[in-house]
Amino acid sequence: MNKHELKFRQVHLDFHTSPLIPGIGKSFDKKLWQERLKMGHIDSITCFSCCHHGYSYHPTEVGEMHPHLDFNLLRAQIDASHEIGVNVPIYITAGVNNMVAEKNPGWREVDFQGRYAGWRASPVQPGFITLCFNSPYMDYLCRLIEEAAKLFPDADGMFFDIISQNQCCCPWCMRDMKKQGFNPECEADRIAFGDIVLANYMKRSFEAARSVRADMPVLHNAGHYLGPGFRHMAQYFSHLELESLPTGGWGYDHYPLMAAYCRSQELDYLGMTGKFHTSWGEFGGFKHPNALRYECCAMLAQGSKCSVGDQLHPAGMLDESTCRLIGEAYAEVEKKEPWCSRVSSCAEVAILSNIGFNAYEKEEERIEIGVSRLLLESHIPFDRLDTWAEFDKYKVLILADNLRVDEALRAKLGAFTAKGGKLILSGTSILKKECSEVAFDLPLSTSGELDMEIPNYLCAAPEFAPEGVNTPFVMYRPSLKIKVTGGKSLGDIYSPYFTRTYEHFCSHQHTPNKMESSGFSAGVLTENILYFAHPVFTLYANYGTVILKQFILKGINALLGKEKQIVTTLPTQGRVSLLEQKENKRYVFHALYATPVLRGMTSAPFMPGMRATAPVEIIEELTPVYNVSFEVKVPRKITGARLVPENVDLPFVQEDGKVKFTLAELLCHQMVELSYE
Repeated sequence: MNKHELKFRQVHLDFHTSPLIPGIGKSFDKKLWQERLKMGHIDSITCFSCCHHGYSYHPTEVGEMHPHLDFNLLRAQIDASHEIGVNVPIYITAGVNNMVAEKNPGWREVDFQGRYAGWRASPVQPGFITLCFNSPYMDYLCRLIEEAAKLFPDADGMFFDIISQNQCCCPWCMRDMKKQGFNPECEADRIAFGDIVLANYMKRSFEAARSVRADMPVLHNAGHYLGPGFRHMAQYFSHLELESLPTGGWGYDHYPLMAAYCRSQELDYLGMTGKFHTSWGEFGGFKHPNALRYECCAMLAQGSKCSVGDQLHPAGMLDESTCRLIGEAYAEVEKKEPWCSRVSSCAEVAILSNIGFNAYEKEEERIEIGVSRLLLESHIPFDRLDTWAEFDKYKVLILADNLRVDEALRAKLGAFTAKGGKLILSGTSILKKECSEVAFDLPLSTSGELDMEIPNYLCAAPEFAPEGVNTPFVMYRPSLKIKVTGGKSLGDIYSPYFTRTYEHFCSHQHTPNKMESSGFSAGVLTENILYFAHPVFTLYANYGTVILKQFILKGINALLGKEKQIVTTLPTQGRVSLLEQKENKRYVFHALYATPVLRGMTSAPFMPGMRATAPVEIIEELTPVYNVSFEVKVPRKITGARLVPENVDLPFVQEDGKVKFTLAELLCHQMVELSYE
């Protein structure tokens, strides 16, 4: 498979336009369109063939052209962009289409309670309608895609949106579930059948997109299907686009976790943020230029290309303020591109994805968010792996909270540790998948039972104690009952006097701990395994407890010892990564720093049809940090260090494989080139 290489500075130009709005595209002007693209330093812009409302923006024999459009807008956009060397992938809605759903209600997705699925709770509320990929709608969609492929063979790709198949119980799914031996009354069977339908959608739409050009790039915007556990779908993608708008509910720590998985695949990928203050569909919303600058630099630091989401006004002209905003960020990206193409991760730590090894559940996602946040804040580069991945390049693997190992994974991990690899385990991840026996060679005993007297308390051993805390601190989830028989105990568990109920409770939240230890341990450290008896990563995701993080990190630092890849004085909110450009014989070290804050409040909609408000995580000021020191462990002898793209030599020393240097000032993002022979 030839790798499709993406452009660095892309815009995803939404154009979901109501049939009630007149004058569609009336303000489109080729020269002004080109000027705005240049103003934004944009090298690729995704434009619309068919939107969520169901209308096409060009003549069509399969669908319906927007009733207030009187020329081929998409062709005009493609020709104007191509003339100045800007790519134009085309967009086709897939999972929702209101025009089609209103004409063919039998093609709609139906949930297992018999209700129509969609983005609205009632027909009298605004929102888009979900269609079933197992209904005749799939034939219609493929005809629409094939028509676009014929009309626009010069397009630079096809982007299919809202790709999912839920537990649909429409007549078509009920018929085929029974025909294929699935029980529609069983949730697991409904989910399994949905995965079959989704795979069929992927294959058919991919083939339709390539019905004219065998090399047409294809992207399915598929939410968690772009993550671990679905690598068998990769054959239907030419690349990956990871939608992650920090202000739209994703937050600033979402993208690094997604990118950590994509780095383990062979496909090129980009991160997609937005220019909006909140999220998609916000006309007249603008985030601060510093926020967009940071977000684009953070994508580069994760080894990816950049995309900024925008929405075109119905009149058809790119917004001047938006292009200027994007241009401020993309001018910087353009200068940094030479050090950001064809890079590979140098991470020595990897998370074994709970989602990739277990079925997808929100709880699994929360666990991985906890691991990711802790590693990001601790400046530990990491990748994210699933069952397809090889472990050989890593020195440490993390199995978090509930990832119980089957026989195949035990064998793979056994080979990994036999070669000197180390493991970090927590919660029930030390147990075999098929029973409650311990799966690893650890100096402890356990019955496999959880301590259900909650919350219990942890009194850390002195070596692992948080700063200033030498008494028991609260743990809000059960721990596995273990007794340590060797290695180093992480501390002791203390039980509460009782679990809070209406019959017996104490104070406002929970019952205090008994004065004597329960006799169970908080975990153990051996030469190659660190184990926490609590689901510490879920706890960190949910509560963000600083003393818990300090406890976990002291264990991790004790396990890694001198093998820790990066040591720095960068504050917690800073981010680091280490990538390699093998073709150029250099490592590229990235350091980022910004301080997102919450603004806004939760409130009900001002009037029907509007969205409720919620706090938004934003970046406004970029505050410099000074004299930040770094020690970066690399396997090669470094011959030179310099700040790039400034091309300023940077003093450094290399001792015991560690390159040591100091940044006099770090403002937002700095790259350091470390050359080798």
